[in-house]
Amino acid sequence: MRKRPRKDDNLPLLEHIVALRKVLIISAYAIILGSIIGWFFSNQVFAYLARPVTLLEDIRFITTTPMEPMLVKIKVSMFIGITLALPVLMWQIWSFVLPALKQNEKKYIHIIVPCSVLLFLSGAALGFYGVMPLGIKFLLYAGGGVAQATPFVTKTSYLSFLLTFLLTFGLVFQLPIVLLILIRIGVLSPQTLAKKRRWAILLSVILAVVVSPTPDLVTQLLMAGPIYLLYEISIWLGYLVARRRKKDLATK
Repeated sequence: MRKRPRKDDNLPLLEHIVALRKVLIISAYAIILGSIIGWFFSNQVFAYLARPVTLLEDIRFITTTPMEPMLVKIKVSMFIGITLALPVLMWQIWSFVLPALKQNEKKYIHIIVPCSVLLFLSGAALGFYGVMPLGIKFLLYAGGGVAQATPFVTKTSYLSFLLTFLLTFGLVFQLPIVLLILIRIGVLSPQTLAKKRRWAILLSVILAVVVSPTPDLVTQLLMAGPIYLLYEISIWLGYLVARRRKKDLATK
């Protein structure tokens, strides 16, 4: 006789769905709370975020629709909300991902989450303070002599561009954590990463070209450099992680 499928065969999948739902709900509440707080500081924050444009000569922001000021205020409030909720978001994301990779790795979340937040903020800071001023200046003035036009920028277009820029740099800076987790669970080894340095340089350039929100070569090279530097840091930290993994396996 054919065995009837047990009702709990899909229980692991259901548990993952429930866990994902919990992650999304908690993250949404954290962002909403942070956005409410950010609403009261949105004007000051946008004035600061707009400095790469306002510090340039002959560049002005314009408003093209009646809804634009309100949309900008909402977007900036959400940006503040996500920034304030970043520790909660990282905690929820990694607490969901780590058990899916290996059940006994959950204890490392107390180290991974602060490092992940710090790396994300470092990447966003590098993008805003280091790359953004050069990139926006290049993009606004590169074709000025040919087009014979005065550059005007809408607030919504600039804000969308800036948020994509910061998000890209923040996510790219998660590379060491991903590589170290793969080393910890035995998928990669630091020796393998060290042997692939030439390929890492090429892939860093390709990744910078693909994920860079701007098409100019200057921005892409400025992104490729930190990507490869993070790769090198991951190799040296990977030796420590691999050594700890061997000790843990030996004690089992």
